[in-house]
Amino acid sequence: MRFRTQQTQSSIPSIQLIPMLNVIMGVLAFFVMTSMLLTTQEGVNVQLPNTENTQTQPPEKPTPLIVQLNSQGQLVIDNQLISQEQLFEQIQTYLSQNPQGAVFLQADSQLPYEQVIQLLAKLRDVGGDRVSLAIESGA
Repeated sequence: MRFRTQQTQSSIPSIQLIPMLNVIMGVLAFFVMTSMLLTTQEGVNVQLPNTENTQTQPPEKPTPLIVQLNSQGQLVIDNQLISQEQLFEQIQTYLSQNPQGAVFLQADSQLPYEQVIQLLAKLRDVGGDRVSLAIESGA
């Protein structure tokens, strides 16, 4: 049995635009009617808060506790030399009295960085994430 092979020429498929446009117009009409129905109905009554009586000023943050480490490796708070034990007590007292307070370590630039980081680690053990290293701006 011999089959005849039909040779078809490959042609570019044609796109039927009319049915596609009918579908798009139907979907568009649906969304237009739906939006018209939703906007003509009465909305939900919502009472907004009165802004005249409320205070817009945020609460003031307390001044941070600045711990200085001078070039001799001595701890200074408010121009007074203190020991590490006294410093830890002052930090605990300050942070318990000021829940939003922060402690900054301001070290002399001539000190070895290792010494500064060791003290910063000890301060973080006492004060947690509210203890940070103070930096000077280059301006």
